[in-house]
Formats: sequence, C-alpha cells, structure tokens
Amino acid sequence: MNLPARILRHMGWKVSVIVPDMPQCIYCVAPHTSNLDFLLGELAIRSVGRTAGFLMKKSWFFWPLGPIFRSIGGVPVDRRPGSPSLVDALIERFRTDPQLRLAITPEGTRSRTARWHSGFLRIAGATGVPIALAVIDYSTKDIFVHDIFHPTGDIEADMQAVKAYYAPYKGKYPDKFTTTDE
Repeated sequence: MNLPARILRHMGWKVSVIVPDMPQCIYCVAPHTSNLDFLLGELAIRSVGRTAGFLMKKSWFFWPLGPIFRSIGGVPVDRRPGSPSLVDALIERFRTDPQLRLAITPEGTRSRTARWHSGFLRIAGATGVPIALAVIDYSTKDIFVHDIFHPTGDIEADMQAVKAYYAPYKGKYPDKFTTTDE
C-alpha cells in the first residue's frame, strides 16, 4: 500500500476507481464544499497510481505555493473580467497534450451555488475527451470514480444529468452543496 492510500485509510476514507486509466480525461469532482476536498482528491488519485492536474484560483499561486501547485499539475484560473477564455485555453491544451488528465469542480466555488459552470462539458464536447465522474462523499467517507459521462452536446440536458448523478452525495458542509436550480 502506498503512502497516499495509507493516509486515506488512517483517516477512515475508502477509495474505489474502476474507470480505465485514460491518457486524456476530465475528472468532474463533486461535491466541493471545503479546501480539504483538494487534499482528499490528490491523495485518492495518487493512491491508485494516477495523477491529474487541477484548476485553482490564480491568487493561490504565490510564492512558495505557486511553484509547488504547478509542479503537481496546478493550472491557475484568472477570473477577472477581460481575462482570456479558460475554456478555449483548455481545449487547445487537450488538443496539443496527448497525456492530459484534469480535475474540475463544476461548482467552481466552495460556496452554495445552483449555477454550475459548463466549461467541462464544453471542453469535452469540443475535444471528445471523456468525463470521469468523481465523488467525494463525506457521509460515507467514500471517494470513487465509477462512471464515464459522454456529453450529448445539449449543455442544459447534460448539466441536469450530471447534477442528478451527484444529488445523493454529501460534501463536508452539506448546506453548501446543491444540485437543484434554486
């Protein structure tokens, strides 16, 4: 058993990843209600011998954290108005990098939001990259990736299907997670 697996096991978490190890993939990760989700996700993917890059607010990429985050696959996200399109940049990156696996939290925030970001669906639709649905369920202390989602091109219907998939699961702070359009 490797170190990440031991750490998770010591913390009481179980990990199950049954999707194949694909050279390119988007890991859609939810619920996302705590900074701890990042650590759990990193430990979980490494515990099964895989890696994935991740998106994170640009403001976290200061010294000394910036070089560390970049070295483990961090991609800074600039949310300021007028910033270049992150979706377009990631589409190009998937087109030019044959070994790119990227974790994306569709909520885009740890706060409660009914408006999930559709970028992961648009990236997958434009590139043909599969979406692996990754769950961090605090109610059962399970982290798993069991299903692949292939977008149809209907962003609204695809988003409703993805939200329905995640509806049964609980984040660290359940009141900060919603799959409804309230």
